[in-house]
Amino acid sequence: MNDTATSSATSAPSQTPRDSATPRNPDYAIYKPNTRGSGGVIRFSLNRAKASVFLDAAPQSGEKQFDWEQKIIMKWGLSDLGAALAVLQGRTTEAKLFHQSEKANSAFELVLRDDPDRAPFLMTLSRQDAADKSLRKVTIPVTHAEAAILETALRTAVTRILHW
Repeated sequence: MNDTATSSATSAPSQTPRDSATPRNPDYAIYKPNTRGSGGVIRFSLNRAKASVFLDAAPQSGEKQFDWEQKIIMKWGLSDLGAALAVLQGRTTEAKLFHQSEKANSAFELVLRDDPDRAPFLMTLSRQDAADKSLRKVTIPVTHAEAAILETALRTAVTRILHW
């Protein structure tokens, strides 16, 4: 099912695809469609019951549309949140996270870029299926404004996971 974006970054409540009977916490999504059709969206949502943040990413499938049926999902714990926050806070220039399972390998990369003509951050979420070795990947640029909101959201997630 395709979803249409109305802005470059939005936060809106939605129903979780993992369990449509359970209301989902509001998400923070960074939508980046482009004229080449190679854009994407990466969405962050806090799951208090699982003490984690879920990322899901979908590739662009049309003008301001995203292919949620081909989405990539990754679950973050506290150490993953810390790695991403370290980049967003300027303490390091990159975070590379890898999660392995019997079904697939997932990877997330957040890089601080030095080029003043480009967005300051580049974010990639990818998944390689173990069975057929197929690779799905979504890469989006992240502005300073989007990074500031994401940092605030991830810091809040940490405090809620820790129950502080």
